[in-house]
Amino acid sequence: MWSTFTLEIRTPGRGLHDITAAVAEKVAASGVQTGMCFLFVPHTSASLVLNENWDPTARADLEGAFDRLVPDGQPWFRHTLEGRDDMPAHIRAALTLPSVAIPIEEGKLMLGTWQGVYLFEHRTRPHRRRVLVWLWGESR
Repeated sequence: MWSTFTLEIRTPGRGLHDITAAVAEKVAASGVQTGMCFLFVPHTSASLVLNENWDPTARADLEGAFDRLVPDGQPWFRHTLEGRDDMPAHIRAALTLPSVAIPIEEGKLMLGTWQGVYLFEHRTRPHRRRVLVWLWGESR
């Protein structure tokens, strides 16, 4: 059995945005008991990551690390059509992933105790992002 959904996420700008509850809600509504949840973000300046969801300083540290690794407005960036954060956003997305796969067991995402699913917005201004959700497995 396959089920597909699209989540629309409005981001206030750069940062990690927790989408765990929205994805878990789609899994529960689908009736899939055992299977896989495949997530894909069809954007070149946003990505998906699994990260700690308990201590907010873990998110802040990850965001800070990317700020240091790929700072905005570097003079060697040629792709700047949409601003100082344009090329850095593409590089940040390339360093992370556009997709993740999470097992489903007993109708629930099999995330680790402290894991959450995050949309990682790499642009500084607000955006409307889509996360495509494919659920595959056996239902009740």
